[in-house]
Amino acid sequence: MLKIILFCSSGSSTSMLIGRIEEAAKARGIEVAVDAYPEAQMEKYVEEADVVLLGPQVKFILPKAKKICSEKGVPVDVINPVVYGMMDGEKVLEQALSLAKK
Repeated sequence: MLKIILFCSSGSSTSMLIGRIEEAAKARGIEVAVDAYPEAQMEKYVEEADVVLLGPQVKFILPKAKKICSEKGVPVDVINPVVYGMMDGEKVLEQALSLAKK
């Protein structure tokens, strides 16, 4: 099972995206667990993740996120703003799967 954690400014704007990612994974027969938290809680939850994705509204914390995540061996990236805005769970799932393979 792939554990994906999304971090955004408050943890609430990604709730709909979580459902879309889970739907996309189910359609492909992939087991995932997806959670979202405010970026301020990253250090608390990063150890639970296989992959960390940042909402575009917090892309400015990518350097900090890379430092925190690299110490735990967890890949991290920012979700494309267009993909995020469209709530495209399939594309976010693809991004997470690609990061997990690296």
